[in-house]
Amino acid sequence: MVSENKKQSVWSTYKFPIILLGSIILGSLLGVYLGEKAEVLKPFGDIFLNAMFTIVVPLVFITISSAVASIASLQRLGKILTYMIVVFVVTGMIASVVMIATVTLFPPAQGVKIDLPEAEELKPLNTADQIVSAITVTDFPELISRKNMMPLIIFSVFFGFAISTLGEKAKLLVDVLNVLSDVMLKMVSIIMYYAPIGLGAYFASLVGTFGPQLLGSYARAMAVYYPVTILYFFIAFAVYAYFAGGKKGVTTFFKEIIPPAITSLATQSSIATLPVNLEAARRIGVPKDVREIVLPIGATAHMDGSCLSAILKISFLFGLFGVPFTGIGTYITAIIISVLSGVVMSGVPGGGLIGEMLIVSMYGFPAEAFPIIATIGYLVDPPATMVNSTGDTVAAMIVTKFLEGKDWMEKNLG
Repeated sequence: MVSENKKQSVWSTYKFPIILLGSIILGSLLGVYLGEKAEVLKPFGDIFLNAMFTIVVPLVFITISSAVASIASLQRLGKILTYMIVVFVVTGMIASVVMIATVTLFPPAQGVKIDLPEAEELKPLNTADQIVSAITVTDFPELISRKNMMPLIIFSVFFGFAISTLGEKAKLLVDVLNVLSDVMLKMVSIIMYYAPIGLGAYFASLVGTFGPQLLGSYARAMAVYYPVTILYFFIAFAVYAYFAGGKKGVTTFFKEIIPPAITSLATQSSIATLPVNLEAARRIGVPKDVREIVLPIGATAHMDGSCLSAILKISFLFGLFGVPFTGIGTYITAIIISVLSGVVMSGVPGGGLIGEMLIVSMYGFPAEAFPIIATIGYLVDPPATMVNSTGDTVAAMIVTKFLEGKDWMEKNLG
């Protein structure tokens, strides 16, 4: 009887993650069996992805502005943003160092022969223009787009800040924003009922489409990257979660992170995963103001998985063009570029093209190199996005520890 109750308890606790895992395994097997014919299932996955993308813009605006508006102390807001930036940069650098060590032991381009595509003229990278276009838009309607997430985030922070400066006069608006935030999260939970079908179909399409390329010229690079991301997810995130909340931090993190991990793996989008991630962070005990500031910003500016892939791409090009990837100077430059490319990437599928342009331009590789690392970018996108989005959750846990002390989980979860 006790054993039966225990089984029921485990099932009730992990029911949804188990169903999601089952759906992606079934979808993957279907993709292997059908091959390119699995593309016919993609529309079912697109429905789920489009639903997430549709809800994410109002969700980001409402959650960030309500979180900032609800913070009584501007000092607390400043601390959240400061700790967040430090955590983002440090974890990005750690990810870069991990991949440097890996590619030094297992060079990804060893024995690889690729027919270089015809050269395409690369547009010069104007850093100043890139920064301006990354954080601003020319007109308000452009804010209402997932392609301009960083400007939307900045606008939302300013909007919330303006509300907070009005004090009691704006109390009604703060209450409305908080209720709307709850409504948006309820909509997300409703959409997630379709997730097993949508994600299963998406995985079938992914495996059917990209399977042959994974076994071709890029197989060695994939054989390096995929195990590293899995190990990073389980080992590095376990260390981060332990630092943030001890043993309870580790067990709670891995219990709640499965739905965001699977969603990001299938959709290849940190932005599409954001609604699920916010719910996971709530269940972990991350305070409302922390999760609703750190997670949306992290979806566009904190990408450990992209730092891992940037080092892989740099090392791959070095090997392909016969340049030794050695020396402290080379490693430091690679770390800086990987962190920068992680920051400038958007949270949408294929958004790494700007980061790849950065790699080619800063190292002076020929234009032919761009399609090569763009291909690698597409192939590593699923696990990279998984590490990117789930890394935001553990980063929010670390920020909370710095903000509220080591006993924050006990206080927030009871």
